[in-house]
Amino acid sequence: MSPSNNNNHSNRGYIIPIGGAEEKFHNPEILDRFIEICGGKSARIGIIPTASELEDTGRNYEKLFRKLGIRHAEVLQMITREDCKSSKYLDYIEKADGVFMTGGNQLRLSTTLGGTPVAQMIRRRNANGMHVAGTSAGAAFMPEHMIAGGDEGSTPSPTMVTMAPGLGLTNNFIIDQHFRQRDRLGRLLTALAYNPFAVGIGLDEDTAAFIRPGDDLEVVGSGGITIIDPSHLSYSSMDRARRDDPVSLIDVTLHILIAGGRFEIQSRKAFAE
Repeated sequence: MSPSNNNNHSNRGYIIPIGGAEEKFHNPEILDRFIEICGGKSARIGIIPTASELEDTGRNYEKLFRKLGIRHAEVLQMITREDCKSSKYLDYIEKADGVFMTGGNQLRLSTTLGGTPVAQMIRRRNANGMHVAGTSAGAAFMPEHMIAGGDEGSTPSPTMVTMAPGLGLTNNFIIDQHFRQRDRLGRLLTALAYNPFAVGIGLDEDTAAFIRPGDDLEVVGSGGITIIDPSHLSYSSMDRARRDDPVSLIDVTLHILIAGGRFEIQSRKAFAE
């Protein structure tokens, strides 16, 4: 599913994937920044807890946003695909300044929201200025191509990753989360070996990529982001590798960026600050 059309890219909203386990209480820098770009304390934010099996996930984030000063934060409790047709939820998103998708299982998001009026509304509203953030599973779900699961390890292998269609807010990136903490370099490299068009974003916990209109990103948070650029890939053994074989990739560019670091998608250049 590709992003909604908008010929004026400057009008698009931010896309904000978060690596999970974001700081919520002592120094909630990522959430504070999200609130700021949504318009501050008067912002209207919809919370989508569909990825989580825990009943209180949405309410906990609603309480958290209210504690951070947001007056209009509401849980959009979409459990079934029928829920994703609700005029109540569609009306809220239509008027929202931001949407926040919680963690859990990204397949719950894709199988529940995928192809529904809510998914279409989120893409359309993001194309016209609404900001969309997601943590952990919510982050993985954002791009056109979603990492649905896979194995740990640093060496790519044909069976190391499972892919599925995502929400489609961007087709320029493939996103993985809990990156350093769960040793996911190999599965992101495998995903990119199957689709060398996209740039890989590996998000450490408590770390976010604030992707601006035009798909330039800035790092916010306490960890790092691994950027993998396969645009100059000169050799891949993926096409001849057997199940569980290691895969050779030559001329892949890798950057590690920390807070303040930037990456420009058009020039494919990274900057420390």
